[in-house]
Amino acid sequence: MSTSPADSGMLDQRELDLVNQQNKAFMNPTPSDSGMLDQRRLDVGRKQHFQDFLFHKLTMSFSLIVLVSLIGIIASLAVVAWPALQKFGVGFIWRIEWDIVNEEFGAAIAIFGTLASATIAILIAMPLSFGIALFLTETCPAWLRRPLGTAIELLAAVPSIIYGMFGLFVFAPLFAEYGQPALQSTLGQMPLIGPLFGGAMNGIGILAAGLILAFMILPFIAAVMRDVFEIVPSILRESAYGLGCTTWEVVRHIVLPYTQQGVIGGVMLGLGRALGETMAVTFVIGNSQRISASLFSPGSSIASTLANEFGEAADMHLSTLFALGLLLFVITFFVLAGAKILIIRTERAKGAKT
Repeated sequence: MSTSPADSGMLDQRELDLVNQQNKAFMNPTPSDSGMLDQRRLDVGRKQHFQDFLFHKLTMSFSLIVLVSLIGIIASLAVVAWPALQKFGVGFIWRIEWDIVNEEFGAAIAIFGTLASATIAILIAMPLSFGIALFLTETCPAWLRRPLGTAIELLAAVPSIIYGMFGLFVFAPLFAEYGQPALQSTLGQMPLIGPLFGGAMNGIGILAAGLILAFMILPFIAAVMRDVFEIVPSILRESAYGLGCTTWEVVRHIVLPYTQQGVIGGVMLGLGRALGETMAVTFVIGNSQRISASLFSPGSSIASTLANEFGEAADMHLSTLFALGLLLFVITFFVLAGAKILIIRTERAKGAKT
């Protein structure tokens, strides 16, 4: 069916008039149309406000769950530990007695073992992790970067009991045969630090526990440092190299200042795990309730004491173990708080310099 040119012109004119009417209605709405638009906007605003309110309350409830859980853990530890704390008082922290039969307990031995093994671990793992992270981000060949990074992440996924079995059945015999004699014949002959490397060489003890902990926390710290080093903008590195800086100067003056908070956070993450590690330490620390000047001698940590004695504890003994758990929580809290204060002071010092 065909239309004449006159009919076609009439249709075009009608369409044009219809479009003009719609534009006028949009630009100059009638009172009824304006009311409908206002109502729609009001409905949309109410819906968005309800969604924001629901999202805010939901996320706040998630945060409160964590806070309530933390308060509940502290309260439960304090309630069960109260009889021991009431009996021994503040002196419980530096008492060295551990007599289950006569119910005379002190936390000094376990605290010493915990702090000594964690300190050894962090002193060994921190420089190694720093070197690994710098190698992966600055000088590692492209073909080696991915497999080496994957290997480090796989080490972080190894269960702690596997580290403990490795430490007891593989590392301890080798350490007793080769490591401890070498340390005793060198560092053991030096003044001041010589007594730390004396005594029986049986492969287990405070030093062995510290070395196994170093193996455990090294991949965690290295992975965190690598990630924070990678977020440094490439333009900063390229500008420093363009000025003639060496790789070490770029790391010292560009990478480290930019990633200082992340580096401290990674170290504290590793230290926190070292303080609370249980199974790996229990296998190799020796589990002896005594303090010795030698790092070769067996000892105990808070976590290993809890793992060894919790199943058979009762009455005052059980309350004392809960008190040890509460002390471990307090130690970890102060370590993390100290790291936070260090970060704040560093930021203030940087702000004062600028």
